[in-house]
Amino acid sequence: MRGIMSEALRTDLYQLTMLQAYWKSGHNPQATFDYFVRKIPFGSYLVTAGLGYVLDYIENLHFDGDDIDYLRTLGFDDGFLDALADFRFTGDILAMPEGSIAFPLEPAIRVTAPIMEAQLVETFILNKMNFSTLIATKSSRVVHAARGRAIAEFGLRRAQGDGHLEATRATYIGGCASTSNLLAGKTFGIPVSGTMAHSFVTSFDHEIDAYRAYAEAFPKKCFLLIDTYNSIKGAKKAVIVGKELEKKGEKLLGVRLDSGDLCELSKQVRKILDDAGLHYVKIVASGDINEWKIDELMARGARIDMFGVGTELITGRPTPALDGIYKLSDVVEHGRHKPKMKLSEETVKATLPGKKRVWRMVENGEFIKDIIALEDEVIDNAWPLLEQTVKNGKIVCSRPSLDMIRQRALENFSNLPDEYKKLDGAPVYPVDFSQGLVSLREAIVEKIRKEEIRA
Repeated sequence: MRGIMSEALRTDLYQLTMLQAYWKSGHNPQATFDYFVRKIPFGSYLVTAGLGYVLDYIENLHFDGDDIDYLRTLGFDDGFLDALADFRFTGDILAMPEGSIAFPLEPAIRVTAPIMEAQLVETFILNKMNFSTLIATKSSRVVHAARGRAIAEFGLRRAQGDGHLEATRATYIGGCASTSNLLAGKTFGIPVSGTMAHSFVTSFDHEIDAYRAYAEAFPKKCFLLIDTYNSIKGAKKAVIVGKELEKKGEKLLGVRLDSGDLCELSKQVRKILDDAGLHYVKIVASGDINEWKIDELMARGARIDMFGVGTELITGRPTPALDGIYKLSDVVEHGRHKPKMKLSEETVKATLPGKKRVWRMVENGEFIKDIIALEDEVIDNAWPLLEQTVKNGKIVCSRPSLDMIRQRALENFSNLPDEYKKLDGAPVYPVDFSQGLVSLREAIVEKIRKEEIRA
């Protein structure tokens, strides 16, 4: 493990200041924290992603010597830094598997460990889960809007710096069929796709010369960008090159539209191709596309076979961040559980106390409702969503391939009733609290008011 680069400092300063205060006071009880999302930025559901990064982090969590040297420059206590040299995560983690469908307030990850350990991992969990879940959810919406047409992710050039790999991985979990990102293709095995840029076309004296050069270079993978000057004229030139490929025993795979009225142009281009006997040639559309534009194109009867989606998808527009939080819910002292909660002047920021699980009721293959319950409650006719992933600091769950995670997400999404898939105006999916959780919350609220507020 010492050969693996430390990521212990991928955290906020206040995590380490709290750790030193815990250490100095000898206050290190067993604690449980929940990761959950307060509200969903668009639609009614979330597609969870990012757990794989969390498990890698937990498995290799340690402080290198240079980490400790840096902390020493910040004035941390030498005794505390000596303790960090032997720091390891020894706790338990329950989580919804990647590719799960989740809803607001549901713990998607539950961490139980000595509070110093559980506290340290907060920032990393939030960083990975919030971003990946946001993009996987956005991807799911885009894929759903396309009504079976494939989505190619083209967002690398507009991605948030080095976050491009995590974002592309998340788009694939959400259902995208391919990416233009070669490093993501190499790293994760995601299928890659791409055509050409307008610069390639304009670099030649004539548009058809560019097409012929590309067809010569890629006779078995020829897609032509036809909107550089005029989409209709470009389509007719693509037909010429397509026929030339046929004479060589090859086929033009597709043409791409990147501007203009994509619906009307796709219909006209489809007719041009069909009239020439090129029924097999696919039409790809791109150009600042999002789920709402795709939905409109489909409703208008666009003859588009595949969409390339970039900026809107890779950045999670129109919401740049997911409102995921990580809150303390239980502490064990002297063998007794002490449920904890945040009680804020803003009701929406109050949290749910106690160690909890999430249960889902399913009828005829469709999700009916979820129930958040206390650890010792069993909900009849429902199945638990949280699975043991880490036990005593060791990874105990299977590590599915990215394709398996993607398939899980697609299957889970298929079980979500159609009304909750609406791009706008979707109803709120029912998430109930068990009677035990309701009673506990009422008791804790009264205790806080009596001991902290009224006092």
